[in-house]
Amino acid sequence: MNALKDLIKRYQLTSLLVLVLLLAVVLPLGLDIFRLNLVGKYLTYAFVAIGLVMVWGYGGVLSLGQGVFFGLGGYAMAMFLKLEASDPITTKIQSTPGIPDFMDWNQLTALPLFWEPFRSLTFTLIAVVAVPTLLAWIISFAMFKRRVGGVYFAIITQAVALILTVLIIGQQGFTGGVNGMTDLKTVLGWDTRTDGAKYILYYLCVALLAASIVLCRWMQTGKAGTLLLAMRDKEDRVRFSGYDVANFRIFTFCLAAGLSGIGGALFTLQVGFMSPSFVGIVPSIEMVIYAAVGGRMSLVGAVYGALLVNAGKTFFSESFPELWLFMMAALFIGVTMAFPMGLAGLWDSHVVPWWKRRHAGGAVPAEAVEPSAAAASSAAALPRGKANDQPPLPPGVSGQQA
Repeated sequence: MNALKDLIKRYQLTSLLVLVLLLAVVLPLGLDIFRLNLVGKYLTYAFVAIGLVMVWGYGGVLSLGQGVFFGLGGYAMAMFLKLEASDPITTKIQSTPGIPDFMDWNQLTALPLFWEPFRSLTFTLIAVVAVPTLLAWIISFAMFKRRVGGVYFAIITQAVALILTVLIIGQQGFTGGVNGMTDLKTVLGWDTRTDGAKYILYYLCVALLAASIVLCRWMQTGKAGTLLLAMRDKEDRVRFSGYDVANFRIFTFCLAAGLSGIGGALFTLQVGFMSPSFVGIVPSIEMVIYAAVGGRMSLVGAVYGALLVNAGKTFFSESFPELWLFMMAALFIGVTMAFPMGLAGLWDSHVVPWWKRRHAGGAVPAEAVEPSAAAASSAAALPRGKANDQPPLPPGVSGQQA
């Protein structure tokens, strides 16, 4: 028991336990299966958001094309599900039975060769992570090895998202075009549309999300996290110390891509379709908003950001169908202007000190404030130009160490 408490304290997992309790107990007891399935869909976006915390919050590299990796993971899973739904008996009315319906509509007479491996679930699960990671490695290796970063990298990732969207829509006979891949019902004969299946997929999503947060938190508290923060704030100093900045950023970008691919695959399983509308520039920017609202330095905050923004999107679109886009914009602008570090920063800088003052019966000493809040206060006290509007370093990391 003491070892478990030490582990929780060392990696600051208390907030994760609260999140898991909320997702695994409170929401399933309080929501019907339709709303719970919506929450499950929101959680698939949270995989992208925690990847952005690693790349953007810790690594200092903003990617505006994470929808590419989300979509690739989703399409990999959709290809397996579509092949299973396109058996010769089900498709006997087609001109060419045994191939997906959109291929038959586009007058293809045989399954393309690159589709064949996706008949295997094992290969598909590997591809869900490997394909986005491979593309991320190609992009990041080409960019970071040439020291391309900042706004240029953001624009390039946007261009990749646009290119992939055009490619998917243009190759309608192979990808389903603008309609995407629909009518995805079973996994190895298991009907994913039943209420029981929806509960199982929801809990699978919660478990994988929690495991992903633990993995990223372990990285943040180790040497890799320290170096990422140092590279974000003093890149040249880290390079002169003998570290290969490019390799660290490549690894982090590939990690974020792999997490996004997992989220895309879970999205396809829970929703039952995948289309290019989840790949392009607009969804990629929305995914950055999740991390910004939740807090780009907080893994758990990014999950709350994904839940809040998507819940607001659903509520506004249902209640105010003509105004919901303006309301969503106002929500985002208001949160980012009032709380630059997101909801997690608000929690650390205001709620935690207030709670401690209330229980202490007076003022709280600086060392009693949460580490991130104390770091934020010290960063705010620096002359303008030294703070550089960057998120604060975690405890134990300083500019001298960088």
